Amino acid sequence: MVDFVHEALLYRDAEQFLTGTVPFVRDGLAAGQPVLVAVPQPNIDLLRDALAADADHVEFLDMRTAGRNPGRIIPGVLTTFTDTARGDPVRIVGEPVWADRTELEYPACVQHEALINTAFEDRPAWILCPYDASSLTPDVLGDAETTHPVVLEGTRRRPSHAYREPFLTAEDFNLPLPPPPSDAVARRFDLDTLVEMRQLVASYAVEAGLTPNQVEDLVLAVNELATNSVVHANGRGTLLLWREGPTVVCEVRDRGRFADPMVGRGNPGPHARGGFGVMLVNLLCDLVRLHSRSDGTTIRVYMG
Repeated sequence: MVDFVHEALLYRDAEQFLTGTVPFVRDGLAAGQPVLVAVPQPNIDLLRDALAADADHVEFLDMRTAGRNPGRIIPGVLTTFTDTARGDPVRIVGEPVWADRTELEYPACVQHEALINTAFEDRPAWILCPYDASSLTPDVLGDAETTHPVVLEGTRRRPSHAYREPFLTAEDFNLPLPPPPSDAVARRFDLDTLVEMRQLVASYAVEAGLTPNQVEDLVLAVNELATNSVVHANGRGTLLLWREGPTVVCEVRDRGRFADPMVGRGNPGPHARGGFGVMLVNLLCDLVRLHSRSDGTTIRVYMG
């Protein structure tokens, strides 16, 4: 029988963070389980010091880097780690939400936390998600209750009566995106103009000062999105480009609809007919936001 556990740890200071995480990690190590800690670097430093020699047996990732794009965390962090265990039980401490997450990033964070419950329902994994209750708003802590079946406060573990079916929560945060600026560059594209579209993205990104690797990744990501539009959305779409400070923003609109919230958040498997492109986009970009409705889909990617 598969045992999957997804808990929120509400902590208010370093002591409470360590009280909730140190025994969790050490119990996993004692059971011979692989342990991943993906949290912001200051909490990595706290946990390393508290674990002492045990820290040598733990994999650490700075979530501010590895999980900068919340849509990357399931396919690029969690699943990558659990796949190396080849079906054996694992333990993960994952902190995807912190006080200076932007309003633009936050809906993707909640969708991520909700969809963990679907992505890992058939995997033997225990995932503990710390939330800094001293700096996060009551609304954010309330969202933690809706996305985690179990909540840990101090030494008290309790079921979350606010927990909701993951796809319902994900749809609640399928929110319209802020309007693009009036001076955004806009181009329609179809199969015959994909090459021209890639050239436009590349030249725009170079002019904006992105590095060669960033330019390459952005062109690849936008090409994947535009190709999806051509294949799955009546053969055409619209591309918009603009800058937000040093960041280049690319938006692809079409008449298609994403019916499955899990698209792009995991490996679709060898028999899937799609989903690989959006997963690649999540892995490549600094932030990916998607809004899908009955009359079309908008996907916006950020690089910079």
